[in-house]
Amino acid sequence: MTVLPDVLAPDLAVVFCGTAVSAASALRGAYYAGPGNAFWPTLFKVGLTPRLFAPEEYRDLTRYGLGLTDIVKTASGADHSLSDEHFDSARLRKAVLKYRPRVLAFTSKRAAREFVGHRVDYGVLSEEVGETTLFVLPSPSGAARRYWSEEPWRELARLRAAANRGSAAEPRLASVAPQAARR
Repeated sequence: MTVLPDVLAPDLAVVFCGTAVSAASALRGAYYAGPGNAFWPTLFKVGLTPRLFAPEEYRDLTRYGLGLTDIVKTASGADHSLSDEHFDSARLRKAVLKYRPRVLAFTSKRAAREFVGHRVDYGVLSEEVGETTLFVLPSPSGAARRYWSEEPWRELARLRAAANRGSAAEPRLASVAPQAARR
């Protein structure tokens, strides 16, 4: 059984992908609803949404070219409570290929690492899924505050703004230097 439904539509600008819904989010029935979670305030602060959304408004994000999913859909809780069998990279890859977002932005290194199968850093990854750029953000969870940096979130907002300024024929975000090229 899915803890929270995906919020997906064809050709979104960014789909945010967490590891798993937190216990607080599962209880509230809304994404990124835990106390101290910086997701919603950060989306607004960096300009990805025109106003501050409440977690319960998560279904409205597609109006702004944004979507939501998790790599773990059948369990909730902190990363340490998840086992290997909870992770479903194949399901996520299939959804990305079906809906074709310009960017799949992982909201934790763990989610990205489980998906690509190796260590990751914040920013654009060298891998893509179809034409979808993969991007890693610091976790907005209050439990991960010591790793928090708003700068990768700002970088994502700049990439989206640059892509929005271009024409429909403009290449996706592939022109941005991936991590491998920045080392």
